[in-house]
Amino acid sequence: MSFLIEPPIAPMLAKPTPEIPTGDGWCYEPKWDGFRALVFRDGDEVLIQSRDLKPLNRYFPELEAPLRALGGPDARFVVDGEVVIAREDGRLDFDALLLRIHPAASRVKLLAAESPASFVAFDCLAEADDILRDMPFAERRARLERLAADPPESVLLTPMTTDPATAHRWFEDFEGAGLDGLVAKRSEAPYAPAKREMAKIKHARTADCVVAGFRWHKNGPGTMVGSLLLGLYNDAGNLQHVGVTSSFTMDKRRELVAFLEPYRADALDGHPWREWR
Repeated sequence: MSFLIEPPIAPMLAKPTPEIPTGDGWCYEPKWDGFRALVFRDGDEVLIQSRDLKPLNRYFPELEAPLRALGGPDARFVVDGEVVIAREDGRLDFDALLLRIHPAASRVKLLAAESPASFVAFDCLAEADDILRDMPFAERRARLERLAADPPESVLLTPMTTDPATAHRWFEDFEGAGLDGLVAKRSEAPYAPAKREMAKIKHARTADCVVAGFRWHKNGPGTMVGSLLLGLYNDAGNLQHVGVTSSFTMDKRRELVAFLEPYRADALDGHPWREWR
């Protein structure tokens, strides 16, 4: 297959910011609680790439047909966005996303039918015959709006505003829908893969959590911990997954391997999350 930009591409990242930045040139979007994904399409060929540069197609097969319909039958594009799953009440369900990362295709197919995913688009790196990475975000957004002017039902265009008052309202109101803050972008900024050129403003919460598991670091499986999986017990006594923590130095990632080693023996016996290990 041949795409406008050859994958894989590291997505542009955001750095934590304590306050919503204001002043000329800022654009604000909701921060979606899902799996970051870049979509590469050339006609019938579609590749959904994860933040860590791996293909996601097999875990979200229900997204391929809508993404092939976006922009018409012969469309070519590279779009940045987020894969999300919403409950019946409209709230985002991150746990349902985690269940999709399963080795059995039959299990993935069942979950795709029970709780289908959607793709939320928020940037456009290439479209038609044009590479847009070096263009200002305002121009990339305009191209994305044209591409997603009449999208399939499960492909969404993220809201965007340049009004700080609206951004503050979103920050307060959207928390009830399961979104976890805002992303602020400079309207003149190009797309910068792997660089923290955006700002993310998250709702500040603290909690004492259970560390119920971990994932290996992509650059050192078996030698470095990538993230710790966190849980909280609900009123029924069930351990619910509530997120991950991954802000560790490389030295600390190596130390955690030894620290967690005693807990790994027979760890899946009776583990409440063994179904989606």
